[in-house]
Amino acid sequence: MLVKIYPDNPSQKEIDKVVNVLYDGGLIIYPTDTVYAMGCDALNVKAVERICKIKGINPDKNNLSIICYDLSNISEYAKVDNATFKLMKKNLPGPFTFILNTTSELPKIYKNRKSVGIRVPDNNIIRELVNSLGSPILTTSLKDDDEVIEYSTDPELIYEKYKDSINIIVDGGYGGVEASTIVDCTGDEPVIVRQGKGELIL
Repeated sequence: MLVKIYPDNPSQKEIDKVVNVLYDGGLIIYPTDTVYAMGCDALNVKAVERICKIKGINPDKNNLSIICYDLSNISEYAKVDNATFKLMKKNLPGPFTFILNTTSELPKIYKNRKSVGIRVPDNNIIRELVNSLGSPILTTSLKDDDEVIEYSTDPELIYEKYKDSINIIVDGGYGGVEASTIVDCTGDEPVIVRQGKGELIL
């Protein structure tokens, strides 16, 4: 199903339609402030496993990332010290993924790597989805690490490619082509491990 949602003023009716699919363990594709991404309820292990299978992700070897509405409940899912919290507050919402150590609140599938990526995108659609769902959304970008293909920016082309494997594709307009900047905060100092969209404010 292709659902049109306007980023400036997301319709609660359409948001609820997508959230109901997430509640049922469904998979969605949605816009962010960078590229289009695939996701599910981050606390639903079966749904997370389905996404890993579709994307060819091995949770033992790849970091998994989640989207939160804001930083208010971040400590439920990741260990964050004062300095890291201040850094995130300066830069979020924005096109950044912060890698943090996990807490016991996340399912075991995340703990194989003992760290998790945290995103708070500057995009009303995905943040309202998270807010209405009441739990984070697992996120993995549609693009491959070394390329952005044309279909991954156009919702209708995304729909044609994924309509048989994804429950809902959210059309939030054309997507971007530049991935998020990844900042590793698991050590003593933050380290940019991938420079993408956005300049980190220290």
